Amino acid sequence: MSDSLKEIPIKVEPPRPKGQQPDDSETVSLYESHTKIYPRAAKGLFNNLRVLFVIGTQLVFLGLPWLSWNGRQALHFDLIERKFHLFGLTIWPQDFVYLAALLMCCAFGLFTWTTIAGRLWCGYSCPQTVYTEIMLWIEQWVEGDRNKRIKLDKSPMSLRKFRIKFTKHALMIVFSLWTGFTLVGYFTPIRDLVAAAPRFDYGPWEAFWMFFYAGFTYLLANFMREQVCKYMCPYARFQSVMFDADTLIISYDEKRGEPRGARKKGSDPKEQGLGSCINCSICVQVCPVGIDIRNGLQYECIGCAACIDACDEVMDKMAYPRGLIRYTTENALEGKYPEKAIVSRLKRPRVILYTLVLAIVIATAIGSMLMRKPFKVDVLRDRASLVRETDAGWLENTYIIKIINTTEQKQHFRITATGLPGLKVQADRGDIAVAATGNTDVTVHVQADPQYATKGSHEIRFLIDSINNPSLQVEEKSSFIGE
Repeated sequence: MSDSLKEIPIKVEPPRPKGQQPDDSETVSLYESHTKIYPRAAKGLFNNLRVLFVIGTQLVFLGLPWLSWNGRQALHFDLIERKFHLFGLTIWPQDFVYLAALLMCCAFGLFTWTTIAGRLWCGYSCPQTVYTEIMLWIEQWVEGDRNKRIKLDKSPMSLRKFRIKFTKHALMIVFSLWTGFTLVGYFTPIRDLVAAAPRFDYGPWEAFWMFFYAGFTYLLANFMREQVCKYMCPYARFQSVMFDADTLIISYDEKRGEPRGARKKGSDPKEQGLGSCINCSICVQVCPVGIDIRNGLQYECIGCAACIDACDEVMDKMAYPRGLIRYTTENALEGKYPEKAIVSRLKRPRVILYTLVLAIVIATAIGSMLMRKPFKVDVLRDRASLVRETDAGWLENTYIIKIINTTEQKQHFRITATGLPGLKVQADRGDIAVAATGNTDVTVHVQADPQYATKGSHEIRFLIDSINNPSLQVEEKSSFIGE
């Protein structure tokens, strides 16, 4: 919790005889006071993987806005024009069903992965973890290792301490502003943002979101850190619903490690009646959320495996086998099956069900996109004039047809109509051309013979053909009002 939260005291009084006045009380705090955690740097396989994921995710996030595609930004969420450019794919408001499919894929993908391997997403790819790790790198680079940071914070304020703290926070603020600038670059072309930077010629919303995202990056990743994972993230609370005894988790081998205790290097722990754990507490020191994995699985654990790297390094120094802390399952740890059989346990009902639902959603979305036509059509009736009679005695209805070109090439179209005998269609312009990823409104006058267009509504169908590709045609229903 935040340091600013106040403790709420509760007076707990022991039972007393009737009429006797209270003489003592006990104060119980509802909240645990926050103590700053100073994670120790870990080295090993899982730390290298974590560094790789941090660098990889940031290269993607910071680099994608700079990619170009057909003369425009490759990834651009254009809210003003109401279209999203995803490389060669343009998503319009009518396509937002794909956004729902994407969210479903993310949800069921997370459910599936959590059931199989716990909170690996949290430990390696979650933005909170990634940004916290970057802030820790800055802190370690400026202030030094864990012991130096603790010593610096305990020392009184001095010119040296102020200089170090100022440098650290300045670098963190610069990085946070960079992330905010990049986020806005997905919605406003990032090269336009760079060109406007010398004069700070940004719109109010652009400036707001730059500082809003930067401010929360700085706040959450620098000050709150593990408190976000422990108290604010809902995933930490409902993950237990998706865990079972065959979920891969970070576990301490209590049978091998206990009883724990200090000993000299090279000594035989069995002769001293000890387990493999030397009680060095390094696994606690490297933990970014400050838990002791030796107390069992806890909801605060984000699965980063820093404790595994730290423990393996200690085991190597003591000439003990690695794996006192390791990725395993509850059933494997209890000896119900060997750890080499963990992969075979993937074929269990909940994993199969989550995977099946995920596969159906992905297959449906991909199938829908493959069958998606390269243009879309909306037909709107001109409400100002429902029906009028022409000089030739025919009845005329007016429509506005919106044509959306979803491709990267300019397209030309032809409009016809069916539904009543002898229908005549006149567009307000001869060449109906729509630019790449553009749209246009075409005013269309439809005329019908009064002997067929009797009083009331008659169903007609507009046929919009692509001249570039005659095999492509969109049909839209509408109605013709007679009199």
